[in-house]
Amino acid sequence: MSTLELPIGGMDCAACAKKVQRALKKLPGVENVEVLLSAEKAVIDLDPKLVTRDTLRATVEKVGFTVPQPQTPDYVKHGSDLQKKLFTLLGILFGVILLLVVIGEGLGLFDAITDRVPLWLGTLVVVAFGATIFIDVIKSALRMEVTSHTLMSVGAVAALVTGQWATAAIVIFFMRVGVFAERFTSEKARQLLKELTALAPVRARVVRDGEEIEVDIAQVGIGDIVLVRPGERVPVDGVVVEGQATLDQAAITGESMPVEAEVGSKVFAATLAKLGHLKLRAEKVGRDTTFGRTVKLVEEAEANRGDVQRLADKFSGYYLPIVAGIAILTYVLSGNVMAVVAVLVVACSCSFALATPIAMMASIGAAAKRGLLIKGGKYVEAIKSADVVLVDKTGTLTTGKPNVTDIVSLDGTSEETLLQIAATAERHSEHPLAEAVRLHARDRSVRAREPERFETLPGKGIRAVVDGKTVEIGNRRLVSIGEDHPEIARLEGEGKTLLIMAIDGRLSGILAAMDTVRPEVGTAIEEIRKLGIKRIELLTGDNERTAAAIAGPLGIGFQANLLPEDKIRVVRELQAKGHRVVMVGDGVNDAPALAQADVGIAMGGGTDVAMEAAHIVLMREDWSLVADCFRIARRTMGVVKMNIAFTALYNLAGLSLAAFGIIPPILAASLQAIPDIGILANSSRLIRQR
Repeated sequence: MSTLELPIGGMDCAACAKKVQRALKKLPGVENVEVLLSAEKAVIDLDPKLVTRDTLRATVEKVGFTVPQPQTPDYVKHGSDLQKKLFTLLGILFGVILLLVVIGEGLGLFDAITDRVPLWLGTLVVVAFGATIFIDVIKSALRMEVTSHTLMSVGAVAALVTGQWATAAIVIFFMRVGVFAERFTSEKARQLLKELTALAPVRARVVRDGEEIEVDIAQVGIGDIVLVRPGERVPVDGVVVEGQATLDQAAITGESMPVEAEVGSKVFAATLAKLGHLKLRAEKVGRDTTFGRTVKLVEEAEANRGDVQRLADKFSGYYLPIVAGIAILTYVLSGNVMAVVAVLVVACSCSFALATPIAMMASIGAAAKRGLLIKGGKYVEAIKSADVVLVDKTGTLTTGKPNVTDIVSLDGTSEETLLQIAATAERHSEHPLAEAVRLHARDRSVRAREPERFETLPGKGIRAVVDGKTVEIGNRRLVSIGEDHPEIARLEGEGKTLLIMAIDGRLSGILAAMDTVRPEVGTAIEEIRKLGIKRIELLTGDNERTAAAIAGPLGIGFQANLLPEDKIRVVRELQAKGHRVVMVGDGVNDAPALAQADVGIAMGGGTDVAMEAAHIVLMREDWSLVADCFRIARRTMGVVKMNIAFTALYNLAGLSLAAFGIIPPILAASLQAIPDIGILANSSRLIRQR
């Protein structure tokens, strides 16, 4: 199986996406399909031996949509000023025509016009004006599909049969206006995604054969030397090999505070060079860059639908048969054909399908611009109802950059010798404490050597052979020492993490390291409490005294002496009791617990592991963004509920008034696009959220 991304043009609403999805799923060789309205594409898992791109294109075109050529690079979609002006002009035109229709109907002006035009001519006008809509309805009927246009077309035909050709013409006109309203609503929701992708450079300057040339971004390869001048955006992820510059990384982190890049620094695509120039070696290009992956995650967030959206999608499938039933009942009870026509044309089935995804698309897009990647609406819903927050310590609650503060000898070995043995044994360890030991040795000019053997013991420490001696460095699970040892009690009471050393099974020394709590953590935790989360706990592999020294000042609970698998157990136990759990970790050693939690939030700074493991990724290591996650979720779900309530009440009122003959067909047709505009106006508040 392989995965293919197929661009799709012409989708205006969730019903369009579902139509394409159903058609593609029926093809032999297609395993799974996710059609993304916001990204205007389908992500298809398929067997390339059984289905080709041409087959996929033909299937999409058969149901009324197009497969445009992908752009270069394929994640760049630039907005059109002309399109925005056109939308504005048509919006004004819609308002003027709506006003004229309402006034004209009320004054009886349409009757004066229709009396002077033969029915056959009026019918010809309706058929010509609505030909494309009628053809689409017929095609849908042949596929055994019923759409909102099906019912409205039946209403228009019924009006023609009764001699009301002007009514039929107005119905067809507002059907077209409705299509425009849906397209405009979807386009506005895509706006933030397009603004995000527009930041990606499309050209790059590279050095080839000693010459500087400008090429399309798709022609840049890994290992190419790329030049960046002041005022230009970095086109690739890479390492600086020459030069120095001040970079604005807002496109990646949402934070406009500049950073300094120099030789050896890693830089990211779409960041802006404000001062200086750089020569860098490309390590990732196109979709594989941090920015490219960010855009991809935002595009595909739509696929992770929450319970509310799935319920709305399910209801929208039943809504049209309900409307048809109301129309039949209206005719049986009243015999009023015009009331039946009004019922058929006033129904707004697309508004139910749009109520949730439009709000989610707007909110997720706005959050991405601030450096907060949410992988789907289901996680917005989950964090809204969360009642427990679990927090990792190293690299999450703390900066992840501990410093060695104490070296205590237990057998008379000198501090320098203990440090040299420890630095040698920890030479290949990736743990932050091992890095602290190596840096401390370097600062004290103590030279670490190559260990003869090295072994990592997860949750315990390391074991190595140095100068023929077995060296073990870790916690009390690895090296046994009494908890009442005076040095142990003193150091742990100060909140320090201990590395206990044993050489050939004999206790030799203790190295203590101190990691500082992030300065914004206290304020952020208080904000989370104010948002209704009462239970916040620290999960750490440290002992209880160290955990208490960290958790106590923050006013949170803690569970100490935990292995990585213990953290998963804690999450599962809480979930089994009915809690909705948010886990905040650094996206590396916490990956299993992040995946198990209802919502995993990674303080990963855009690392690959963080993006894969977590459901929400913070592109900068700032705890204020954690509190923002809860605020955004609450505001988004509030807008979603308002959209659904407004749509439900509007349709209930419209159907009721139409069924009793209070709303004539012309007015009913003119009102059916209003819910889409209302949903857009309400959801647009999320685009501007702070």
